[in-house]
Order: sequence, then C-alpha cells, then structure tokens
Amino acid sequence: MFGCAQILGSLPSLTHFQYQLVDQVFLYSALSFAAASLFFFTMRKSVGANYRPVIVIFGVVVSIACYHYTMIRKGWQNAFELRDNAYEPSGVPFNDFYRYADWILTVPLLLVALVVVMRLTRPKASLLLTKLVIASTVMIACGYRGEIISSPESQGVRIIWGLAACIPFAYVIFVLWKELSAVLVRQATTAKFLLSAARWVFVTSWFVYPVAFAMGSTPNAMSAASRGTEAAGGVISLQICYAIADVASKAAFGTLIYFFVRAKTRANGSDSLPQ
Repeated sequence: MFGCAQILGSLPSLTHFQYQLVDQVFLYSALSFAAASLFFFTMRKSVGANYRPVIVIFGVVVSIACYHYTMIRKGWQNAFELRDNAYEPSGVPFNDFYRYADWILTVPLLLVALVVVMRLTRPKASLLLTKLVIASTVMIACGYRGEIISSPESQGVRIIWGLAACIPFAYVIFVLWKELSAVLVRQATTAKFLLSAARWVFVTSWFVYPVAFAMGSTPNAMSAASRGTEAAGGVISLQICYAIADVASKAAFGTLIYFFVRAKTRANGSDSLPQ
C-alpha cells in the first residue's frame, strides 16, 4: 500500500529458518487468495442480485492477488541460493514490483466494492469513488517512490516519501470510516455486527502498511546486506507484514462483506434485493 516495488539488489544473508519463513508466508498467502477466489465465485449467487457484483469484484481482487503472490514467491526463490547452510543472494535482484502492480489494480476495485455496498445515490457514489481512487493512487505512488530507496545515506528521503504517502492514506481511512459509520446506523443487528467487523478488519489491516514501511526504513534494514543474517529482520518483517495485511484486507475483509450482504439478502426474504 505504501509501495513495495523495492528492488533489493543487495539482499542480506538469511538463515534457513528466515528464508523458509518468508517463502512459506508467500505460499500460504497465495493459497489463501486461491481459496477465497473459489469461495467468492462459487457463492456469488447466494446473495441478492444487486450485491452480486460486489462478490464478483472480490473474486477478481483475490484472483489477481493470488497470481501476484505466486510471482513474488518465485522472485524470492530466484533471489537466493543455499550455500554452506545459509541462503545467500544469488545475484538475481528480488523485485517486489508484482506487489506494487497488485495494489494499483486491486485497491481501486476494493474501493468500488465498498461504495457499492454503501448503496449511495449515483452522483454521490461517483464523486466519492473518484476522490478515493485519486487519493489511493497518490498514496501508492508516494510510497513506491520511497520504497525503492534502499541506500542508508538516503534514509531521510525515504522517510519523507513515506510521510507524504501518509496524507492520502489518512484521507482514505477517514472518509471510509465516516461513510461506513453512516451506513452502520441503518442496519439491523446481525448486518450491523458484520459490517462493523469488516470495517475494523479493513482499517486495522491498512494500518499495518505504514508500520511495515517504517520497519524497512530503519538503518539496519537498509544496510542489511553488509550486516549479515543478524540484521535481516527488517527485510523479513516488511515482507511478512505486507503479506498478512494483504490477506486481511482482501480475503478476510471480502469474506465479512459476503456474510454482510448475505444477511441483507435474508432480511429481505428474497434472493433479489430491492432497487
């Protein structure tokens, strides 16, 4: 979210555990997205007709994420080779561009799904979506610009770009929280509980991104290659935190939204929701 198109041309040495930990996180993230994709596309007809596009959108989002995490894992594996019981850089740069590409594609789709769930009037929905997409694009662009800075001497510049990304980030979070709060007051008990849970999962998972960005901005993380396996924690933490946040903000959040619109469908007593 804050941009992770980091090209780690000078990767640190990793212990067997460190390497396998990240590799398995990538693997299970991809599998989680694959399972979520199957769930959304299979269950889309179990909700009201007006909400089916939302479930299809989530299916597309997690399908895109599954592909990108498969490619991220492949890049991770190509970037290291086992030597003397440690994983050393192979000389092939680890390019996180796939995660950046994923965010560029999936964040606008997530915002579209959220706006549809809110059931706003068309003019208000169009204006809100335009503002959110522009803000999220600026957020990702600023984060990306900071993330590709890996030189310890340029740590200050990286932090400046990260702070710049925080401005549209805060705007998106504030607007979504406000709009979803307005929707919540109109819901029945079950639907209200599910939407509230979805809102908290979404906001909490998004806050992981700046935390992970900060972990990757420490002097140790930015100069991990020269410090060996002891200083690889920043790189590992960044990758794992981004993966967890992605699964939560896409698969877990989408699942809660599914159960929310399913509750709305049952409350209306029909498979087709009123216009």
